[in-house]
Order: sequence, then C-alpha cells, then structure tokens
Amino acid sequence: MDTVKVAKKFGVPVIADGGIKYSGDMVKALALGASAVMMGSFFASCEEAPGEKIKLSRDQVPHRFQSIFEKNKKTYLFKSYRGMGSIGAMKEGAKIKSEGEFHGKSYKERVLVAEGVEGLVPVKGTLSEIVEQAIGGIKSGMYYVGAKSLKELSGKAKFTQITQASLTESHPHSVLITNAGQNY
Repeated sequence: MDTVKVAKKFGVPVIADGGIKYSGDMVKALALGASAVMMGSFFASCEEAPGEKIKLSRDQVPHRFQSIFEKNKKTYLFKSYRGMGSIGAMKEGAKIKSEGEFHGKSYKERVLVAEGVEGLVPVKGTLSEIVEQAIGGIKSGMYYVGAKSLKELSGKAKFTQITQASLTESHPHSVLITNAGQNY
C-alpha cells in the first residue's frame, strides 16, 4: 500500500503482477490502487489462448484441479502455459531482436535466471465466458464496498489482516460442494 502512495506522488502507475487467480484477486489489487492487473495465466486457460491442448485422465490430474471439472468426466483438457519470465520464453525471446529491447533485458547471456514458470493450465472456457465471469466478480466486489467506479473502489475499500483460521472459516464449510462455479 505504501508503494502505491509513493508511485502516485510521482505519477507512476502500479501494475499488479502475479497471483491473480480469481476476480476477487483483481478487485483487491484495484482496491489497493493498482492501475492495471497482469492476467497472463488467467487468460491462458481460455480455449482461444495459444498453447498445445493436452488431455489428461482423472488420475493424472492433481486433486486441487479436480474440483473445477465435472465429476463424471474421465479426461480433462489442459493447455501448455509459459510465463514470460520462464526459461522457455526467454530462449524464444533471444530469437527475436525486439524482445530484449522491449523488456529491457538481454536474453543472450549464458545463464538465464527464471522469473516465471512453464506448465499446464486447465481449459476453463472461452475468452468471452472467462471475461464475463471476471467482470461480474469485479462488479460484485465494487458493490460490496459501495463503489460506482474503480477510483471510488480504491478510496472506499478497507483491508483487515486476518489469520489463516479466519480465512478458512470465511469459506463454505460443513457442506459438500457440488458446484463451486468457475470463480471460487
């Protein structure tokens, strides 16, 4: 929060980068004063996003992902994902002269230090569906604090630090969730 105050004083926008999984994460970033939110891995789960499509059987899918899929399916669709700070992206960037100029980095060095990952992301739907879900979540977050604009959101939102136990308690419990939706 201190970073945003200092950046605003000098007219520098702040971009929330990393860890954005749900629209609630977007709301928190914007409420804290971010001017923009990086959405790489969030949009990587769209059907239209680049990346090889890979089908995995249920027993190959980590448990944490199984809750977002239909229970009766035997295979699930994932896409390959490469964060821009990953070794693979940097090696590809070395082939493109303007890449190093754009990011202000040299990818020609012998040792590349990864700042991102490569992996698989579950395909969650079309871009249109995912954007609609995100917008709905942002509007909901704005409603909770009584904000009619993003500027109002950062002025009205209040943050309180809670314990891990409080976080656990604030989520649904004592219920077998059969449909958590795509945004929970």
